[in-house]
Amino acid sequence: MYAPDTLKEAMIYSLEAGGKRIRPILLLATLKGFSKPLTLGYDVACALEMIHTYSLIHDDLPAMDDDDLRRGKPTNHKVYGEALAILAGDGLLTHSFQVIASLNYLSAEVKVALISKIAEAAGPEGMVAGQVEDMEAEGKRLEVEQLQHIHHRKTGDLLSVALECGAILSSASPQEIWDLRSFGKHIGIAFQIKDDLLDVEGDQDLIGKPIGSDVSNDKNTYPRILGLDQAKEKLDFHLEQAKADLNNVEIDRELLLSLADYIGSRTN
Repeated sequence: MYAPDTLKEAMIYSLEAGGKRIRPILLLATLKGFSKPLTLGYDVACALEMIHTYSLIHDDLPAMDDDDLRRGKPTNHKVYGEALAILAGDGLLTHSFQVIASLNYLSAEVKVALISKIAEAAGPEGMVAGQVEDMEAEGKRLEVEQLQHIHHRKTGDLLSVALECGAILSSASPQEIWDLRSFGKHIGIAFQIKDDLLDVEGDQDLIGKPIGSDVSNDKNTYPRILGLDQAKEKLDFHLEQAKADLNNVEIDRELLLSLADYIGSRTN
């Protein structure tokens, strides 16, 4: 890829900062479940991680969450400045689609399907919509159903599309894609509830960012609305619903079930 060295450095800095890589793993776990070669999904998995990383760079900006740490390291704008951080995020987002479009081992039909689904999940009907709704809800008191709607878009859509991409690459049926998407929605909510719980009860050294930032930013969270105990019950509910959805799919479920359990028990 030809690009200014400073731009490439800023993009790579956040990509290589670590993280759980949950979206690429979900895509590859879906391929494994359908007994497809994992190599079929490596490039698309990387593209999804680029999109997720772009969203984190922009989330951390002073105009949004104004965070100093991400994955235990200074946030992108703290290292490279706000302007280059914005452009690094822009570069990761747009390059992700170039990566998929250039794959010569996929048909044009499959590439268009992947790009369309990912753009829908990441764009103004999906993740970006959730980010806007989350921002506009600051300082307001939401009902749990409203918060869940935000997080379906903000977190759930990109997790769901990882599974959907794996299913598309596996030539899954429309019903299987639907059930996997529902599985992803539920683990997306579970993922966000766990994030909210860790912001209250977590270890800053393990999480890699300050504890209590949701409170200081006046964010609506599940513990704040429901209390800790009911938030934990809600977490368990969505994990069980996710597993129920997976039971409807003719797939080797072992790895995906393990990932659902990991989401509920993670410490960072």
